[in-house]
Amino acid sequence: MRILGHGYPAIDIRDAKVLITGAGRGIGLSTAQIFADAGAEVAIADVDTAAAEAAAASIGARAFELDVRVRDQWDKAVAELGRVDILVNNAGVMPAGAFLDEPDAVGRATIDINVWGLIHGMRAVAPGMIARGRGHIVNVASLAGKIPIAGLAVYNASKFAAVGLSAATRLEFAEHGVSVSCVLPSAVRTRLSSGLTLGRGMPTVEPEDVAAAIVQTLQTRKAEVAVPNYLGPLDVALAAAPERAVQLVRKLFDGNRALHPADADVRAKYEEQVRSITE
Repeated sequence: MRILGHGYPAIDIRDAKVLITGAGRGIGLSTAQIFADAGAEVAIADVDTAAAEAAAASIGARAFELDVRVRDQWDKAVAELGRVDILVNNAGVMPAGAFLDEPDAVGRATIDINVWGLIHGMRAVAPGMIARGRGHIVNVASLAGKIPIAGLAVYNASKFAAVGLSAATRLEFAEHGVSVSCVLPSAVRTRLSSGLTLGRGMPTVEPEDVAAAIVQTLQTRKAEVAVPNYLGPLDVALAAAPERAVQLVRKLFDGNRALHPADADVRAKYEEQVRSITE
């Protein structure tokens, strides 16, 4: 790789095939819209078939039913597409609540979707990318992959894993012309955060902000991108600060908000949706 510039083979967005998971709504749909508007051939994948089909129809894309936990479904989608130039691993879940109160099945689903979903996706598309000598993979993690949050313990674990997985595979794939970028949003106004307190000192972004950052990585091929960008060094700052100072900051900004939803009924509906995935 060159010393200056990212050194990866260019990918013409107008001739690219893009597969985006969890794209029936939220960040995934916003990302699909940007790629489609730029001329890419977009495949919208989601475990919610109706949402995927409606989203695909709205932007002129293809729809695929895909449970990211099932490798066979990945292989089928990739075979139907013929090739994947850009993979956006966006599908994820975010159960909230006390660690000891979380059912084992919910914790397993969180790891299976947020971690194994990425693993299956990369193993399904990377061999073809490597054979062609070019490709780009974006794993949508979270700043919770760098910063622990009370009430999101297993989610934290899954996103820390996503960050490490992205960094290690980036090293393995780089010599083959395939880049791996990890996007780390702060709180995002999507279904995952429904019922939780947003704002009030916590940087909060819209799905469109994250989508723009995802698409931008095709040009920069950066290893990690925080959204908003200025939060990138936050984990280093927290690690360097005295624990009592960190505790004070957490208290000032209601660091336990994930343990106490602002709208318990709305949050309960989302948590029930997550539990339904485990059945």
